[in-house]
Parts: sequence; C-alpha cells; structure tokens
Amino acid sequence: MTRFSLTTLFAALVLTGCTTLAPEYQRPESPAPSIWPVNSTDVRNAGPDDQAQRAAATIPWQEFILDTQLRQVVELALNNNRDLRIAALNIDRAREQYQVRRSELFPSIDALGSGTRQRTPASASREGITTTSGSYQAGIGTSAYELDLFGRIRSLNEQALQRYFATEEARKAVQIALVAEVATAYLALGADRERLDLARQTLKAQSQSYELVKRSHELGVATLLDVRQAQTQVESARVDIAQYSSRVLEDQNLLNLLAGTDVPEALLPHSQMDDRVTLATLNAGLPSEVLLSRPDVLAAERQLQAANANIGAARAAFFPRITLTASAGTSSSSLSDLFDGGTGFWQFIPRIDIPIFNAGRNRANLRVAEVDQEIAVADYEKAIQTAFREVADALARRSTLDEQLKAQTALVEATREYYDLSEARFNSGVDSYLTVLDAQRSLYAAQQALISLRLIGNTSTVYLYKSLGGGWNLPSEPAGATSAQGTARHAAS
Repeated sequence: MTRFSLTTLFAALVLTGCTTLAPEYQRPESPAPSIWPVNSTDVRNAGPDDQAQRAAATIPWQEFILDTQLRQVVELALNNNRDLRIAALNIDRAREQYQVRRSELFPSIDALGSGTRQRTPASASREGITTTSGSYQAGIGTSAYELDLFGRIRSLNEQALQRYFATEEARKAVQIALVAEVATAYLALGADRERLDLARQTLKAQSQSYELVKRSHELGVATLLDVRQAQTQVESARVDIAQYSSRVLEDQNLLNLLAGTDVPEALLPHSQMDDRVTLATLNAGLPSEVLLSRPDVLAAERQLQAANANIGAARAAFFPRITLTASAGTSSSSLSDLFDGGTGFWQFIPRIDIPIFNAGRNRANLRVAEVDQEIAVADYEKAIQTAFREVADALARRSTLDEQLKAQTALVEATREYYDLSEARFNSGVDSYLTVLDAQRSLYAAQQALISLRLIGNTSTVYLYKSLGGGWNLPSEPAGATSAQGTARHAAS
C-alpha cells in the first residue's frame, strides 16, 4: 500500500504542470499604418555609417545629449527623481509577487512538533479515577499541496511573470519620459534666459533712445507724442523683463523638481546652445521596428499576455482539484520516549474537489477573464496607435522646421537693417520717430520669435528621440535586461 501510494504520488508530480488551459498567445496585428504619413528624409539623410542612422532606441541618452552640463542634470534626475524611484520599487514588488506565485508550484515542507497534557477527573473517567495523560509528536509534513494537473497554478504563475515584465517596461517608459522632460525643461530655461537677456538689452537701447527723444523735445525738434511713444517702448520692455524673470524662476523650480534636488547654478544653462545639446539627425526607421522598441507598447503586450494566462487559470477551475497532505515522524505518550524505537508514524491524506454546482461562479469568472483579455487587446492596440501618432507628430513638426528657421533668421536680419536705416533717417531729420519705434517693435518681435522657433526645433528633436523609444538604456544595460528576463523565464519553466 505504501509503495502504491508513493508511486501514484510520483506519477502525479511528473504530470503536474505538463499542460495549461490558457489559449495559445498570438500577437494582435498592428492597427497602425506601415509607413509614416510624412516624408522623413529630413531625419534619415545621414550616411550609412553615420551614428545617426542607428535606431533611436539603441542610442543611449549619454550619446544623444552632447552637452556635458545637461548630462549631469539628467544623472541627478535618474538618481533622485521620485517617480523613477517609485517605478523601480514597483519592479521589486512585482518580482516578489511573482516569487510568491512560483512557490506554489512546489510543496512546502514544515517541521512539526506538538505536545499536550490532559487531566481527566474521576467523574468523567470510565475507571472512576482521576487520570493524567500526555501526547507528543515530532516530524515533517506538507499541507494541502495542489497537484497542478490542469495548469491553474502555472497559469497564475505566468500571469505574475508577465506583470513583472510589464513593470520593468513601465520603469523604462518612466525613464524615457524623465530624460525627455529634463532636457525639455533645461532647454526652456535656456530659452527664457535668452529672452530675458534680449529684453534687458532692448530696455537698455530703448532707454537711451528715450533720453535722446527727451532732449530732442527740450530742443524743440521732437514732439511730446514722440516722447510718450518712446516711453511706452521702455515700459513695455520692463514688463517683459518682469515676465521673463518670473518664467526663469519657474523653469528652475521645474528642473529642481525633475532632478529631485536643487540643481547647482554651475549646471544651469544661459542659452539653448543649439549645436551642443542634441544630435542633429535621428533615424525614424519603420513603424513596426519603432513600436517594438517602445517600452510602453511592450508593457501593454506583457499585460495582454498576463490576461491571456489568466484565462487558463479560469478554465482550470472547471476541473477537479487534487490536494495532498502528508506527514511523518514520531509519536509517544511520554516526552522521554518520543524518539524510541517503534514510535514512528506517517499519514497521507489525498483530497479531490470536484465542482458540481456553484451558481455559475466559475463560468462568470471565465467570462471576466475573457473580457479582461479583450480589454488588454484594446489597450495594446491603443498603445500602438498612440506611439504611431507621437512619432508622426514629431516628424510633422520637423518636416518644415529648417525652412522656418531659415526664413525667421532672414526676417531678423531684414528687420535689423530696417531698424538701423530708420534710426539713421530719424537722426538726420528725414523721418519721424514713429518709424524708429515701429522698427524697434518689429526687430524685438522677430528676435523673440527666432528664440521660440529654435526652442521648438530643439524640443522637437528631444520629443522625436523619446517617441522613437530612446532614452531608457545605458551603454551596458540592454544585454543585462535581456539576461534578467531570460533568467526569470527559465526559472518559470
């Protein structure tokens, strides 16, 4: 009998986990077009050996960001940002939850020890005398170990594993967003400082013009209207200085928040430094390649795989569940005789639970699992569509940006000549000061617009890099990340 029981137990253990009832996973077809909606030659015009021809997801942020000060600010953020820290802790939590699920695949063995002493009064004793008895046990055993014949536990284990992988991808997505946000905030601070410097220079020039017009009015050359018009330009410049001073402080506060600490003044930018902050070109690649590289899309697919595995667990609930409880050790009525010969005992209690009637609970749970899987499919497709739109938007911004910059630069030069000529004509008495004021306003507006356009160009490069899935990996991280997931997958199998 003992040999038969052990043989049966061994056979059951061999069969355990050989199958699951989860449907075979098939990746849904991409709902996004196969090509980008705009001509992307402006981001693919480098030579085949140029670094910019590498896919953005394979370019570490340390290579994408060329400015050493910005690199240090990004490193501060990666070390101190609370959102990224929470994402890392979520990975730890998901990993431990996976280990909890995985442990259910194996029986838990515990050491057992118990002892009782009991006094029976004479009135309750058959012999009519007061007796004192004892019972002691020591041994090892397992309790309610489920034979996973239909893959319920393995399906739940797969679900936990995929959710763990999803948290890893979510952490990468948080890092991508953080690197992009830091770079954008850094560029915005540099642009606002440029605007502030321009406003100060303008105020200085207009203050000098205002004093000149006042003297001209005192000499009877200029009118009071000219004086007031010059004064309005001065006050307008002061308003801009106050506005941009406030924006600079707000930019610094945002940068400190993203960095998770106060950024040293030595690392703060004084301008956008167009040619030093980012790479000039990026390879947009094909949509299928880009979308497979984005961590948010990969995270959505992992959640879909987890939902798919959960269907297997819901299906297994329709089948019998077999659990084993076993123990072995020694038992004696006296503690001193506990380990003497002839005190051994063993106990083997198999149990089978066959679902017969549960008011449709199992069927409802299965339908819930199937609906969750359908929701996960929709979330996955939405993640692909969102990723496609973000890249398409970034390419659309860049498609005509170079022409806009050339045109705006030419406009600044033209308005500067216009201002110089109008000032010379006013000084020679040919034109009124109204023409000079108009030229000043046009030049100032054109210069501010050029700063804004350069900021759009720089941030669009950062946004494109983020949209293409770049910014999460360190130079040595991809292989390590792959190895970690491979190790987890091997452990699960």
